[in-house]
Amino acid sequence: MKRIGLFIVFLWVMFPANAQIHELGFFAGGSNTIADIGPTNFIYANSPVFGLIYKWNITTRYAIRGSFMRSTLKNNDVYSSDLSRFRRFLNVENTINEFSLGFEVNFFDFNLHNDDKEFSPYFFSGINYFSYDLLHVPLTPGDDVIQKYDGAMEISIPAVVGIKASISPLFVLSLETGIRYALTDNLDGSNPITGQFQNDPLAKHGSKYNKDWYVFTGISFSYTFGQIPCYCKEKK
Repeated sequence: MKRIGLFIVFLWVMFPANAQIHELGFFAGGSNTIADIGPTNFIYANSPVFGLIYKWNITTRYAIRGSFMRSTLKNNDVYSSDLSRFRRFLNVENTINEFSLGFEVNFFDFNLHNDDKEFSPYFFSGINYFSYDLLHVPLTPGDDVIQKYDGAMEISIPAVVGIKASISPLFVLSLETGIRYALTDNLDGSNPITGQFQNDPLAKHGSKYNKDWYVFTGISFSYTFGQIPCYCKEKK
């Protein structure tokens, strides 16, 4: 919670509130991974994800967005349609804490001060900095030996698509799904590069050259505040 508070204070200092419009809301949904353990479906939400999202709307089309998300990523070969994976019977749990900062682009004008209901698809991308705690991954079926990484730090690149609508001048409801390309191949413990298993060939499985992905899908409910900005250009 201390990290979340510091993150919000940072955003508030960087982006002053005068003459701008802001959004602050909660995100809830499900998470899944696309890695070397379990199913490889694009959306296969099997664990809850929760978070906070802040947006500084620069214009009706563009916004600077920051967020904090937390989820426990779960993979299990039992749910894979790949027979070779199903036979391995491997599983993993991994707690993710993700901080994100980037730009959100609306496909249509989205004026939060319009009394009419507003609607627009949108796209978000930027950079994520996340920590993860790899809880356990049996190396072979029935094996009690586990790998454990506490507080490992990594970077991922998000690509988020969604739709949003203003349900009143003060509240916005959004539905989105976002894939994150992680700059690591060890979110599922399949390619340890540190610790006691880094030189153990039995601890490594799957493709050693493909990075892992994780996906957050859900809804956000945000409150808007701040003075009415001037989006207008000078008339010639």
